[in-house]
Amino acid sequence: KGKCPEDGWDESTIELFLHELAIMDSNNFLGNCGVGEREGRVASGLVARRHYRLIHGIGRSGDISAVQPKAAGSSLLNKLTNSVVLDVIKLAGVRTVTNCFVVPMATGMSLTLCFLTLRHKRPKAKYIVWPRIDQKSCFKSMITAGFEPVVIENVLEGDELRTDIQAVEAKIKALGAENILCVHSTTSCFAPRVPDRLEELAVICANYDIPHIVNNAYGVQSSKCMHLIQQGARVGRIDAFVQSLDKNFMVPVGGAVIAGFSESFIQEISKMYPGRASASPSLDVLITLLSLGTSGYKQLLKERKEMFSYLSSELKKLADTHNERLLDTPHNPISLAMSLKNLDENNDAAVTQLGSMLFTRQVSGARVVPCGSVQTVNNYTFKGFMSHANDYPCAYLNAASAIGIKKQDVDVFLKRLDKCLKTCRKEAKKENSVNEISNSNTGTEQLEE
Repeated sequence: KGKCPEDGWDESTIELFLHELAIMDSNNFLGNCGVGEREGRVASGLVARRHYRLIHGIGRSGDISAVQPKAAGSSLLNKLTNSVVLDVIKLAGVRTVTNCFVVPMATGMSLTLCFLTLRHKRPKAKYIVWPRIDQKSCFKSMITAGFEPVVIENVLEGDELRTDIQAVEAKIKALGAENILCVHSTTSCFAPRVPDRLEELAVICANYDIPHIVNNAYGVQSSKCMHLIQQGARVGRIDAFVQSLDKNFMVPVGGAVIAGFSESFIQEISKMYPGRASASPSLDVLITLLSLGTSGYKQLLKERKEMFSYLSSELKKLADTHNERLLDTPHNPISLAMSLKNLDENNDAAVTQLGSMLFTRQVSGARVVPCGSVQTVNNYTFKGFMSHANDYPCAYLNAASAIGIKKQDVDVFLKRLDKCLKTCRKEAKKENSVNEISNSNTGTEQLEE
């Protein structure tokens, strides 16, 4: 049926299934005589076993979705993977999605592929309207495709940074709809930025007949992000949404899923990919979904949501004890932010020092964001880089509850963060005392003179 099984398969069943697919590829035929330049020959037995002897990859030289006659098993693997992933995207909340395909590139390059496909539909267009998110790969995806990003600054509402809908529409009018390739919006993001107002953006795109590409990097794991995409497509226009395989399905980095509501447009994107492609990302995600089943994946989504609530409540308690606060970002369902205002005011270097202290204590993924850092990316200068705004009111620390996180991860993180904050505060007090003594000595010397 091409759907993810409800109950996961055991490993031996999955391996038997993969071996059955592999013996359908010509390089594994007993009497095969290969005289071409690509015959699935592998020098290392270890490499062959690592790939279950599925060596031919996916697609043909002109189309990543095409069936390869001498690799029937690999072709079937590709078709099944796309079908199973589509089923899981529907299960995660985007019910009306019609087509998707796994592409062996991470999110940034997959976005580039979408933009390059739109180029043929809108030859005059040279701009991409992009509500700002301080993450390099999605910004570079537009530059790499040869377009000029038009950065729309976010608006501060309480602690949250939200989409400036009026600024988006004003910019479309100023540039002219025909000169704009698309609106490039974002769902999953680091707090205090929250998912873009997808419904309003989708309506604007429909009204001005402008394509809309959504960066849904790690949004499949969030029912809120998926609901925004579903609603956006219902009330307006969303042409494609792109998500990472590793962030949403816990597989190695190197793959993404491009999905959408027009079967023909998603096929156009797949045909834009030049040549064959690695089957590794497809193989990894198929094995994972067959082992989890829909029940296993739903359980992971449920646990992630529970851990988000737990992380939120415990981080708030910790913030209170250090005279800081958990920033109020109710529209962000994955990422949280805790202010570092007191730390920042006492010592300029203390904020960045906290980040390095956490990293050396094996806390990965927590981002410490100081005030006022400036970064240039491809000749574009961003003030307040990493904070998604030119002047966010305070320095802060990010932590996220992503799929696969355990209670132990949260508890150990909070314990180590507490110790690091105490150490930073002690050092800041010492430095202040030294400065006070130094100042008082200077004053005495001046009096004596």
